[in-house]
This record gives sequence, C-alpha cells and structure tokens, in this order.
Amino acid sequence: MLSRVAERIYWQARYLERAENTARLLNVFSTLLLDLPPGTKLGWRSLVEITGNEIAFDGKYKQANERNVMRFLMLDGGSSSLLATLANTRENARTTREIMPLEAFEQINDLYHYAKDNAAASLSGGSRHKFLEEVISNCHEISGLMAGSMSRGAAYSFVRLGRSLERADMATRIIDVGSGNLLPDIGTGKRQAESNEPYENTLWMNILRSLTAYQMYRQHVKHRVNGEDVVRFLLQDDDFPRAATHALTTITKVLKHLPKNGKAAKQVDKTLLIIQKGNISKLLDAGLFKYLDGLQIEIATIHQSIADTWFLPHK
Repeated sequence: MLSRVAERIYWQARYLERAENTARLLNVFSTLLLDLPPGTKLGWRSLVEITGNEIAFDGKYKQANERNVMRFLMLDGGSSSLLATLANTRENARTTREIMPLEAFEQINDLYHYAKDNAAASLSGGSRHKFLEEVISNCHEISGLMAGSMSRGAAYSFVRLGRSLERADMATRIIDVGSGNLLPDIGTGKRQAESNEPYENTLWMNILRSLTAYQMYRQHVKHRVNGEDVVRFLLQDDDFPRAATHALTTITKVLKHLPKNGKAAKQVDKTLLIIQKGNISKLLDAGLFKYLDGLQIEIATIHQSIADTWFLPHK
C-alpha cells in the first residue's frame, strides 16, 4: 500500500470518529442544561477547549455563550468545526475510493451534504438535537459498514489505528476539560466541595453519556455514579471500546499486523503503562489535570510515531 493512501485512510477514520464525538458532545452538553439546577452556570468555553482552538474562537467572538460556541463548533470553527471535520472525512474517502467500499464513500458524501444543508438551521432548539442525532446515527452506520465489508488487510488496519487513537484522545480530553471547568474543585484537593455536591453525579453521568458509556458503566460498576469510578472506567477499563486502555490495546493488536512497527508499538506500551499505573483516587485529590495533559502528549506521540513510520514526510 502506498504511504499516501495509508495516510488518507487513517485520517478518514480519525475524522469520522471525531465528527461523531463532536456531535455527541454537543448533544449531551445541551441536554446537561436541562438536568442542572436553575441558575447553574455552564462553562460553554470548555467545549472549545476540548478542541484546543481557544485562540481561533477568541478571534471571532467576545463571549463564550451557548450561541457562539455552537456556531463555532458546528459551522465556523475552521478545521475543528463539525462541518469541516465531515468535509475532511469526505475528501480523504474520495481519494481512497478504490480501497474502501463504494457504499461507504456514498454514505460519507451524503452525510457531508446533509450537514452542509442543515447545520446553519440547526444551531438552536429542537432542530439541533435532531440534526446531531442524525449525524451520530450516520457515523455509526458508516463505521459499521466498513467493519462488515472491508477485508482484514493493511487498509482496515489503518482504519482501526485512526479510529482507536481518536477514541483514546477524546476520552482524556472530555475528562480533562469537562470535569475541570464544571467542577473546578476537582484536582485541587476539594473533591467533596459542598458547592459541587448538588449536581456532581449529574455531571459525571453526562460525561459518561458523551462517550456512550453510561449503560456499560452501570453494568460494571455497581454503586452510584461518582468521579473516581467514572475516571477509572474511562481510562483503565479494558472491555469498553471507548475507554483509553481498550483503544490503545486495540492499537497494539493492529500494529502486530504491520511491518516496521517497533517505534509505534514501544510508544503505545509506554502510554498504556502510564494509564495502568495511574492511582485515580490520589490524582483526583491533586494532579489529575497534569496527569491527563501528560497522557495527551503521549497519545500525540503515538500519532507521530505512526506518521514517521508509514506516512510520507510533510515539508
């Protein structure tokens, strides 16, 4: 397989997963407004921070309110917006049509045009929920189509690499930014701050829902939803597909089928070890954010090792 084809397949999978994650996050965050007590202020800026595009947002808007954040992340947030992510998914799929199932490209193309035609009219109200649910549903269908119809060769290996790495990255970002901005005492030694108690469980339930993890969490963790168990589940569970450990373990398995995998495999093993050795209880008292920032750097290094090994250098 040519390097440029492998890279495009990898990025097509990452962008498709990112589009679904973005749509799910926007949908769940909107629902959270209805679950919190009246008068509770919600940190909309945390959604921007998850994408790492605070500078671009500040250049366009003066306030990080619901309207501005939704417009930025759905329409005009540059490469980080939902529409741009779907456009990138489509472009990478278009240039690899001879490798992936034609039906998958057709569905990606249809999804992009649906989003292009409906995103602007779906920034608020019930139409937003319907629009985001449609995007999520279509992303599921496309991923399922590729899983059910692609031969288990090199092409599908790069699909799995891209999808799994995006999932690991998103898990750390949602825990990091979402919990930090909405429960500011977490990570500062004040986990049980009285001001957070009325809605702490509600927040953690919505963090689980943003990763489609709530039902599986309840099956595996028998007591009430709480920060320590949620963070441990989303980082260290090896059975849930969107947990960081499961995603990185999947990458380890995929790498065994690719040549010259030593550099990437070594970095994945290093990152897994950091996750597995993390003492979540102590980190929640002090050091969670620094720990998660370090994990995100390690995950970015996995990407770089994959790019250095199999993709053409970009000058």
